[in-house]
Amino acid sequence: MKEVTIESLKDCANRLLFDMSENEYQTLLNEFKTIKEQMKIIAEDKTIDSYSPMVFPFEVSADKLREDIPDSPRSREEMLKNAKNKVAGQIKLPKVVS
Repeated sequence: MKEVTIESLKDCANRLLFDMSENEYQTLLNEFKTIKEQMKIIAEDKTIDSYSPMVFPFEVSADKLREDIPDSPRSREEMLKNAKNKVAGQIKLPKVVS
C-alpha cells in the first residue's frame, strides 16, 4: 500500500482542483493513519473470512411502497403553470457552470 503523506494529499487535491488549509491536510493525514491502523487490526483476525459483508445496517422491507400505477400524462401548460422562468415552452434554469 502506498504511504499517505501530506505531499500525496496535496497532489491528489491539486488533481481534483481543490485545496485545503495546512490544518485540514494534517487532520486528513491523521484520519488516514487511523484507518490504516484499523485495517491492520482487521487483517490480524483469522476468522474474518467467515463473516459475510454487511450490505445495509438495517433490515429493509419494501412493503411500505405504493403500487406504481401509471397516470395519464399531464399537459405542458399544466406542468409549466408554476414555473417562474419559461422560454419557448421550457423551464429556464439559472446557469450552473461558469
